[in-house]
Amino acid sequence: MGIVYKKLTETDLNTFIKMRINQLREEGAKEDIDLPPALKDYYSRHMADGTFVSWLAFDGDKIIGTSGMSFVEKPPYFGCPSGRIGLLSSMYTNPEYRRQGIAKELLDRVVNEAKAYGCGTVQITASDMGVKLYTSYGFKHNENFMQYKL
Repeated sequence: MGIVYKKLTETDLNTFIKMRINQLREEGAKEDIDLPPALKDYYSRHMADGTFVSWLAFDGDKIIGTSGMSFVEKPPYFGCPSGRIGLLSSMYTNPEYRRQGIAKELLDRVVNEAKAYGCGTVQITASDMGVKLYTSYGFKHNENFMQYKL
């Protein structure tokens, strides 16, 4: 039957959230809060207003790959005159399905969503595993990123 790609809807949201939690665990996140309710609230609100999109890869009725793109707006700047930025997240492929081009196909689809939304740039904090995919796709390292925790 092959891999089928579909946009995330409320129907698959609970499974999507479970996969997001598994991804964060795989990346070594420290679990000190109950994250699923906060994720459900975020995804529901932002899917409704069009500022979050996700494409999923299915093998039959099983989700085997995820992607996500949040759209934010900052004051326009020279590197991004629209001020619209895509924040890439939730890039995950089931380990049994890796190295088959699924992540690249999902990335293509959410990058196209960002273009359609009018984003001038897409950003990601890449895991070590993802760096190769993003570099080959054309992402460049930006050493300017700093964070202040509140």
